[in-house]
Amino acid sequence: MSDPKDVSPIKRKASFGATVKAILWAFFGVRKKEDYESDAAGLNPVHVVIAGIIGAAIFIAILLTIVKLVVAK
Repeated sequence: MSDPKDVSPIKRKASFGATVKAILWAFFGVRKKEDYESDAAGLNPVHVVIAGIIGAAIFIAILLTIVKLVVAK
């Protein structure tokens, strides 16, 4: 059995910009398998959560703006 003290955290090397790019592709829903696998291996989970929340907030703001423009006319 392995010793829990010997387990070191995985070093994630992807930048925040690469994370934002991956999140935008995720919102679009199209991604190559190789790109997905490299993202899964290299993205920082904290960056993914932050970029996802920011992306969702921007998406909601855009939808609300579109609805307000349509309803105003």
